[in-house]
Amino acid sequence: MTDLPRQYAPAPLGLVEPHAPLLRVPVDGQLLYKVMTVENFLRSAEEGYLHFNRVDSYGDSPTADQRDGKQLPGDREGNTAAKFAKAPDFSGADYYDRCRARTYACCFSLENSDYIWATYGHGSARGRVCVVFDFAKLRATLNRTLQSKGAALLYNGVPCRQLFSVNYGVVEYVDFDSHRANTTTLPNPIVYTYLKDKQLFVQEQELRVSLSAIGMGNFIMDDGSEMNFPQSLHMGFDFKSAFADGTIEQVLHGLDCDTVFLRAELRRLGAATREG
Repeated sequence: MTDLPRQYAPAPLGLVEPHAPLLRVPVDGQLLYKVMTVENFLRSAEEGYLHFNRVDSYGDSPTADQRDGKQLPGDREGNTAAKFAKAPDFSGADYYDRCRARTYACCFSLENSDYIWATYGHGSARGRVCVVFDFAKLRATLNRTLQSKGAALLYNGVPCRQLFSVNYGVVEYVDFDSHRANTTTLPNPIVYTYLKDKQLFVQEQELRVSLSAIGMGNFIMDDGSEMNFPQSLHMGFDFKSAFADGTIEQVLHGLDCDTVFLRAELRRLGAATREG
């Protein structure tokens, strides 16, 4: 890559769990459950990725959280009043909105519940599965991937500095309209990523993996164009290795699952796992 013009500073590299003290993680041995269509599961396994959605881009379906990652309504006035000394037209609220538009989540449940089967993975010709992950092993695998010297972000096929920080945490369910996070100081933006409305979403019992970039400034490519943040991104994940080392413990079949097709495809991919 060419040298950046003088007015641009190199984008800060992403970190591994920089906000761990602010988040609650399960103890070792915790299993995670993710209900998916058979087609999405096999596509992820064949192409080798975990799918992350930008938290401000969920649709308007009844199960989608359109306020995911959003600053709390009770916080907005105080956040808006807080200004940056060197950018008086840019408020704390602006900063949180920008961080939200640069944050992605991959979501799991702490429980194999009727709720997740009733809510997720519909509309498949081949049915659904629930992929069971070992949290500690998944965490170690993703951290190892991002700590690798070869870790890079591909943007429109161009290798870039890896600017996303990874964090893990159990979502805290609150009364979204009355809860406050900025009563004494402005919170770190990651706090909003892990708050959800308990009246609507507490049954999810969600653990999420987040990838987030800083909310200050803009990211500029070598050709002077500005980097945009797509609605979703893929993080490399080797499913075959995950089956082999127990990161994926099991694949549970839904009643609608085409098990013959699923088993044949898993054999083709060289993936061996306990099925239930």
